[in-house]
Amino acid sequence: MDFAIPAAITQDLNRLKDFIRTQILPDLSTWTQKRQIPDTMLHLLGAGGWYGIKVKGERLIRGSALREAMIAEELAKVSPGVAIVALAHVDLGLMGLFLFGSQRLHQTYGASAVQGKTVMCLGNTENIAGSDVAGVSMSADKVDGGWMLNGTKAYVTNGLIADLGVITAVSDPQAERNHRLSMYLVNLKTEGVRRKKLNKQVWIPSDLTRLRFDNVFVPDDHLLGTRGRGLQQVLEVFTSSRVPIAALTLGTAVGAFNLAHDHIQKRTVFGKKILDLQAKAFELSDFYAKIEAARLVLQKACWKVDQGEDFRQASSVAKYLSVEIAREVTLWAADIFGAASVIFEHPIHKYPLDVWAASLGEGTQDVQKLIIFRELMKNCR
Repeated sequence: MDFAIPAAITQDLNRLKDFIRTQILPDLSTWTQKRQIPDTMLHLLGAGGWYGIKVKGERLIRGSALREAMIAEELAKVSPGVAIVALAHVDLGLMGLFLFGSQRLHQTYGASAVQGKTVMCLGNTENIAGSDVAGVSMSADKVDGGWMLNGTKAYVTNGLIADLGVITAVSDPQAERNHRLSMYLVNLKTEGVRRKKLNKQVWIPSDLTRLRFDNVFVPDDHLLGTRGRGLQQVLEVFTSSRVPIAALTLGTAVGAFNLAHDHIQKRTVFGKKILDLQAKAFELSDFYAKIEAARLVLQKACWKVDQGEDFRQASSVAKYLSVEIAREVTLWAADIFGAASVIFEHPIHKYPLDVWAASLGEGTQDVQKLIIFRELMKNCR
């Protein structure tokens, strides 16, 4: 078994580190204060080739899952909020188009989205439909030439800045629960779309937005996939995005760990460097080992994706473990900084909060355990 990272990915990561140093770090504090990331950053991420979906010929294709995971981890070390903007665009919005869009939709929107010029999001969650993914109430009524959407999506990352949304709605209210929903590609600049930015405290500077649809027309050819299979399709999107969000979560842990590691080498208490206190040295070693373990599990999930194998259970294990470990590491790191950690502007402040957000994305910890259990029982038969 070869654990070496391919040279091409290593070269890309070195290039990404330069990009972060020159294009993100100088302006990150300003974005944080304004709680908004500029559109130009999404363009720069696209121009740099940092998205995990690319265009080949006239079709969208998915690149290496390992490469995408390592990019997500590197971005999240510095800013989980910036990383989630890229992830929501590619692995939620663009992923829906990639998996279920027609060749014509790929041709129409693919290149622009891959370049970051057309920003995408996914809207499924409603006030009554969180972990219960099927519990959607937003309606899609069939009309001449298309569909009329009415309802609200409650918590949409990139909802404020997105041009296109992958939206689920009830197309067949009389059908059984698993066949009520369909998935649509919606132009969010269409008349009838209203946006309200929510005042969240996590994943800054990304936005979390409520989208309201009042008689929003969607053409027939913007139905994604198959009518009545919206639930299965959105679950497939979530399964695919669990690998990069696990990487983002791991990067959140590593970013906090690195800050704490640097601090304990400099900070003196009771006449000693913190690093010279055996209890803290052992804690440092313990968390380093846990981070390494989570990374290996994540890389296994990436390998399964890249090999075309079933990665459903592996992605949930990676997501579950990365959240558990990141919760421990980020709280420990914040404690290392003491009272300074509660100051909004302090670099360590964001990490525990951002793990909280990561624990909810693509399914809570209980959802991950349910998936792991179901796959385990399936494999035991």
